[in-house]
Order: sequence, then structure tokens, then C-alpha cells
Amino acid sequence: MTVLVRAAGALVWRTRGRRLQVLLVHRPSYDDWSWPKGKPEEDESLPVAAIREVEEETGLKVILGQPLPSVRYRINGGGRLKESSYWAATAAESGPWKRARDKVTPASQREVDETRWVNVEKAFKLLTYDHDRIPLAYLIDQWDDDKLETWTVAIVRHSRARKRSAWDGDENTRPLTDIGERQSQSLVPMLSAFGITQLITSPWERCAATLRPYSQRAKTELETRPELTEHAAMKNPKPVRKIVDNELMEGGVPVAICTHRPVLPAVMSQLTVRTPNRVKRQFPDGDPWLKTGEILVAHCAHNRRKGAVVVAVEKHRPHSA
Repeated sequence: MTVLVRAAGALVWRTRGRRLQVLLVHRPSYDDWSWPKGKPEEDESLPVAAIREVEEETGLKVILGQPLPSVRYRINGGGRLKESSYWAATAAESGPWKRARDKVTPASQREVDETRWVNVEKAFKLLTYDHDRIPLAYLIDQWDDDKLETWTVAIVRHSRARKRSAWDGDENTRPLTDIGERQSQSLVPMLSAFGITQLITSPWERCAATLRPYSQRAKTELETRPELTEHAAMKNPKPVRKIVDNELMEGGVPVAICTHRPVLPAVMSQLTVRTPNRVKRQFPDGDPWLKTGEILVAHCAHNRRKGAVVVAVEKHRPHSA
């Protein structure tokens, strides 16, 4: 039986002049050059593990961009496979997302004794393992196609709520369950990993409560939009599509939009308008679109002809779910 070991990390990139550079780490115990990465801790999602490992090994706080190809390889020639998931990432100094992160303990010199920014051409030569060149090649291709510099539009389906049949109050006050509360707390590090700065939500309690823990940790306000309620969207879905398209077109500010399952068709349809056919296959293809507490992360880039396009999509659900 093959055992799969998961790991997560990032290719941290920057530009110097017109040159694309990436950050490599040296591990003295293996005497190799590779990407900052490591195994997730208990109940830790892969995106959160990626930013924690990068900070532990390099000292940099990073914001995740688009996912890069993951790689699989055998560990020490045995019966275990290791799968490493990677994201493009950029270092950042400040923002609401920073307040929502837990403190990280730096890796020891025995684990990582050197970090080095190098041009991507040199990185190809310096990397010790062939499989580490796979995500690097994709990163370079996205840079060459002007698709590497992105911002995030995250669509959140509210966390698990009390059933309608078990709630005597108004529909707009129906609260989260205990599981839903845990899901919402687990969303905090995940939203922080993608640098979420702006929060837009349906004013109904189950949606507002889903983003409230992040709002409180990040000290950023919840912007309530009545157009995102179930009742409003059923009467007229056009304002929902306008909200989504405005966030796509304005760009630059990572945003999370929290709404209800019946509103998701309008949200998804507007996202796909600005999505190339090859990326559309990554979208959910029907009801329920997203599970409770799940987020769809759309990575958007500026396009000279179309304005804004979705270049990558990924889905994540809080571990406590």
C-alpha cells in the first residue's frame, strides 16, 4: 500500500528591473537547494501550511497568488509518495491580513541555513531536484504571458446554519450551528493566506457571522450588501452580477464575498464571463456549487484587451468541517 505524504510551499517571486527572481532555500542536512515548504500541522489547510512554512524558513510574510503545478515523487525510494502543492507568492509588509495571522517560530539553522534571491535562469541550474523545476517553468510561462501578477476574488458560501425547520425567528436572523462557528473560525487563517483586505457580505446573520471572525481579527469592516440576500437575488440577480464584476474590474484589492447557495448561480455565471475556456473547467458545474463554509478563490489578472480575466481557480473548505 502506497502512503501519500502531503506538503505545501510557495515560489516567492519579485522583479528587479525586467528580470524575474525567485527565492530559494538551502537545507544543510540534505545539502540541497529547493523551495520553502513543509508538512501541514494537524487540522491545517494546505494554503495556511504554505504561508507558515515560507515564514518559518525565510522570515517573510507572503500572500498567496495562483496555484502552481503540484509534484509527486517517491521518498527515499520506498513505498511512500510525497505530493508537494505550490503557489506563486509575493512578500508583503502590512495589511489587515497580517493582523489575522498567528505568530510563527523561525526554523533553526539546522533546517535552513541560507536563503537566496536568484534570477529564474539561475534557479533552474541551482535547484537540486528535477521535480522542483516543474512549478518554476509554469511560473515563468505565466510571467511571459502577463498572468503572474494577480489579485484575489474569493467567493464564500456561508458556514453551516441552523435548519429552517428548527428556527422560530425570521429568516434573516437564522444563526450558525456550533460546527458553523468552528468553520468560520477556521476561515480566518485561510482568508489571511490570500491577503483578503475587503469583506462584502449578505446582511443576513448566517453570512455576516461567517466573515465576522476574520473581520474582528483583521480589524476590517464588513460591507453589507442587501443585493446578496436570497430574496433579493431571486427577484433580480443582475445586481449580484454587478457586484462581482465591479470587484473583477476594479482589481488590486483582494476581496471575499459571502452569500447563500441560491445566489451562487448568478455569482458563478458572472465569473465565467471573464474566464478563458481552459480555466472554466475548474469551476463547480452545478448545485450546490459550494459546500457550507467552502470558498472558491478566483485569481484575476489584467488583460490589455479584456480588462480583467480569471487565470486560475481553486476551492478550499475549513478543516474543522
